[in-house]
Formats: sequence, C-alpha cells, structure tokens
Amino acid sequence: MPDSGGIADSGTRANVITTVSAARHLPGHAWQVFGTFINADGHMNLDTFLQAANSTGEIVYLMAGLLLVVLTIALERTWYLRRALIAGNRVIAKLDPVDRVEQQQLRDIGEICGNLPQARLMAATLRHDLDHDFERLSDRIEEAILREAPRIDRYLWVLDTIVTLAPLLGLLGTIMGMFSTFHVLSSSAGPSPKVTGGVAEALLATASGLFVAIIGLVLFNALNNRVRVILHQLEILKVMIINRMYPHYRAPLQTNPHGRERLTGPRPLRAGEI
Repeated sequence: MPDSGGIADSGTRANVITTVSAARHLPGHAWQVFGTFINADGHMNLDTFLQAANSTGEIVYLMAGLLLVVLTIALERTWYLRRALIAGNRVIAKLDPVDRVEQQQLRDIGEICGNLPQARLMAATLRHDLDHDFERLSDRIEEAILREAPRIDRYLWVLDTIVTLAPLLGLLGTIMGMFSTFHVLSSSAGPSPKVTGGVAEALLATASGLFVAIIGLVLFNALNNRVRVILHQLEILKVMIINRMYPHYRAPLQTNPHGRERLTGPRPLRAGEI
C-alpha cells in the first residue's frame, strides 16, 4: 500500500518546483529576488534567510521573540478566560430558578468557582451584614467587580503594544537593510542582482513585522471580546444576587442575640432625604 504522506509530500514538492521553474521566466532581475530565499529544488535556503535576517540589524530575530510572547499570552489568557466564562454560565444557571438565595448556596457556588472572579463575588456577598442597609449590598458587589477587572484583562496591554510596535520595528529593520543596498548601488555602474537581492532582504523585516501585528491583532480582539462578555456576566450576577437577597429584608422581624429587633426591610427615608 503506498504511503499517502509520501505522495502528498512529492506532490507538494512538484508544485513548488513548477512554481520555481515558472519564476525563472520573470523579466529582469525578478528571478534574483525570488531566488533569494528559495533554491531551484523548492527548498528554503536557510543560510540566505539567516543572512537576510542579519542584514536587517537582527530585527527579524526580535520579531520571532515578539511572536513567541504573543502566542504565550494568548494561550494563557484563552485558558483562563474560557474557565471564567464557563463558571459564569454555571453560576447563572444555578441562580436562575432561585427566588431567595441562602448563605450555604453562596458558599457552595464559591467553592465550585475556585479562584475565579465569580467566587470572589460570592465571598463579597457573604461578607455583607443583613443588619446593614440594603443599598450597601450593591456597593459591596460593585467593589468586588472593580477589583476583578484588572485581573480579567491582565496582559492584554502587552498584545496591544506589540500590535502597534511590530510594524514600526519592521520598518526600522527595512531601513537598516536598505543601507547596505544603497552602498552596493553607489559602488556599481547600474542595477545588479545584489541590489535587488538586498531590497528583498530589507523587505523581510517589514513582512515579518506585519505578520506579527496581524496575528497579534486577531488574538487581541478575540480575547478582548471574551473579557467584555465576562464583565457583562459579572454585572448580570450582581443584579441576580441583589434580587435574590432582597427577600431577606422582607422577612418578619427577628430578635438578634442582644435582644433587639432587627430591621429586615429596606431602610425608610428620613425627613431630610425626601
């Protein structure tokens, strides 16, 4: 039985060699530019590629490092935000059929969420004293959401910076690569393959910068959209918790351990507040 991988590899190589053969008929010195990185067998010329990277002031190596940073942040944030999004949907599903939430339910939900933002919202709700005014519950939960926001969009500023920085670094590498090209041009009587090859080497920095910026922009927008959804989930949970804690303030009057009756309804307006 023939090896399908070998057939696919030979077919791909045949297509590349056909493309290279067609490129030989390009006018002028275009073949020299095309052949800067690909040889006649259709393989990438690694030595020439490294030479081109070095001619751009090693900016291409910096682009590789930036791409690694982008992919690392994207993987870490994707894993974290996915867990937070799933936990938010789970908490909403648990609170949706409930008209009145009890402390034990909040503790159970917090344990399920672990170290995610929803768990800290449950902890903030549990710290609320029912002897305090009902309006303070909303302020306490809002404080917890504001504290969680920087943790949710952590490191996204790095992606935003790389998206802006990569094309500029690519342009810088192209300018540095053009120095050697102009030097060859000034020392020769006219256009030569070294000039066109030098232009191709210089443009490698711009191409790599645009490639990193495109990848970073797509990942940044995808992660930023998840952050927006999670923050919206937290706002929904805030309203749901407040609505389900309100029946505690409408319960019959109870006597606290000090023998005094606890006001269970929302605080009435004072004369000066009307």
